[in-house]
Amino acid sequence: MKSAVIQLPGLNRDRDMIAALTKVSGKAPVTVWQTETELPDVDLIVIPGGFSYGDYLRCGAIAARMPVMRAVAEKAKQGVLVMGVCNGFQILMEAGLLPGALMRNASLKFVCREVKLSVANANTAFTRAYAPGQVIRCPVAHHDGNFFADPETLARIEGEGQVVFRYAEGTNPNGSINDIAGIVNEAGNVLGLMPHPENLIEAAHGGMDGRPLFEGILGKAA
Repeated sequence: MKSAVIQLPGLNRDRDMIAALTKVSGKAPVTVWQTETELPDVDLIVIPGGFSYGDYLRCGAIAARMPVMRAVAEKAKQGVLVMGVCNGFQILMEAGLLPGALMRNASLKFVCREVKLSVANANTAFTRAYAPGQVIRCPVAHHDGNFFADPETLARIEGEGQVVFRYAEGTNPNGSINDIAGIVNEAGNVLGLMPHPENLIEAAHGGMDGRPLFEGILGKAA
């Protein structure tokens, strides 16, 4: 699998993502800086977490307007797999690649802890290595992860199976509507999720519940 990790000022989870992709696929991803207007021929593009541009305007709003995101959007239209984690999820939304909005946590506080996720849709390129309804552990670290969508949009994404992860067993850390933790686009090739699966892929992390996500992607792109 050939992959690329997008790098922008303020993102601080790129090294974690690079390490996860390298460990699972056996091949280091290409890194692509924000000013690039073309992307290499890859199977997967990842936008990692962090605080792009310090979240000074609106989380992901400035990053979504960088030249590289136009190239990401073009690749997404071509069917290339795209994944955004935490701030990457926010950037994908601001770029119009995913529906809905991510608002301030209901607690109005930054949340950094482990949650439980249920796999709401195991029939995607990203979740195919999980069982339907499987409950997994995953860490979160965000201030603006409260997923919201208007009733029409919410009905559509629920009806079309675009919700792929939900916070489970009362662990919703941010007030997201319907406990939504991760969604895909209509085509199913763009995923955004708030939790950090890259931080739970080996025993040294205290668990490996995030690893099947990467293994599922690898199986799809191989």
